[in-house]
Amino acid sequence: MIFEIDNVELNFDNKPILKAAYIKAETGKVTGLLGRNGSGKSSILKILFGTLKPKHKLFRVDNKPVLKAFYKTGKITMLPQFPLLPPGITTKKAFYMYKVDFGEFCDVFSEMYATKNQKTKELSGGEQRIIETYLVLKRNVDIVLLDEPFAQLSPLMIDKFTAVIQQEKKDKAIIITDHRYEAILKVSDLFFLFQNKQTKIVKSKNELIKSGYLPH
Repeated sequence: MIFEIDNVELNFDNKPILKAAYIKAETGKVTGLLGRNGSGKSSILKILFGTLKPKHKLFRVDNKPVLKAFYKTGKITMLPQFPLLPPGITTKKAFYMYKVDFGEFCDVFSEMYATKNQKTKELSGGEQRIIETYLVLKRNVDIVLLDEPFAQLSPLMIDKFTAVIQQEKKDKAIIITDHRYEAILKVSDLFFLFQNKQTKIVKSKNELIKSGYLPH
């Protein structure tokens, strides 16, 4: 499946954030979003998900327009920047609710087994992010949106998630943004740079340097 959002125009308090922005994602690939803070990356994820209404947008799946909020279709899930799980829920209960196998999770993240009976509010920020990101990635959906999944994670945990993402993309389209641009460059197949209220496809690190996003 091919997902496209086009001609996105977004204003906050009459201040333009995005003008004619476009991004694309498709099953079997990871789309990475790069750009400075405030450039509109998180906003376009919320627009795709359906919880933020822009001034204008065209959303298509396999070239057919989608007119209702996409989250209502049950075909999309999103990891937001803010905590996702209720503070009083245990890790075991969260995996049960999401219908995700805790044993398979521990096969990858063995150090997380000790969190099984802990409540979300008892976890560290990094532990909570690992659990939430894994649960979102494992959902039975067509498209996954990840907003800052690597926040508070060690390089080892990022490498583990890179492998999980590569596995999950076989049946899903994944869109990811994170301030750790090197991790995005490593895990993604297609890149969009948010700059000057617009988006453009970039194909190499050199293009990011030439655009001024990365230093020489």
